[in-house]
Amino acid sequence: MTSYDSTRNIRPDGRVAPLMNRAVAGLTSRGISLFGSRILSVRGRKSGEWRNTPVNVLDHDGQRYLVAPRGHTQWVRNLRASGEGLLRVGRRTETFSAVEMTDADKPEVLRAYLRRWKFEVGVFFDGIGADASDETLLSIAPGYPVFRIHTV
Repeated sequence: MTSYDSTRNIRPDGRVAPLMNRAVAGLTSRGISLFGSRILSVRGRKSGEWRNTPVNVLDHDGQRYLVAPRGHTQWVRNLRASGEGLLRVGRRTETFSAVEMTDADKPEVLRAYLRRWKFEVGVFFDGIGADASDETLLSIAPGYPVFRIHTV
């Protein structure tokens, strides 16, 4: 079983991912959400400037979540520092607050996230899928930040 360093990013983007991110961000900005995509805006923890990135918002058991499939990225660090942000699709913007989940609480959310988006993010999970055991999901949980979000 693989152990994950909770301070690293899981994988670099490579060449295709930045192109896909731009395409998804462009469509989402125009009001076309692909499989739940949103533009996440969070203030930079050092600059205070708004930073944007496309994300998938997971609706699961009456709650909403942001999962970071690439690990402890800049948007994760910024969201930890600010505790709030904006989610946009087209002209519709919602303000939210975020609470980071403990590793022990992540397996069910990670499973739901993989069930929904493994086709898109599976490469970042090193072959682990929605059918993984709770033990396996617990072992990788430190490498995948998860935030429960609440609309303000």
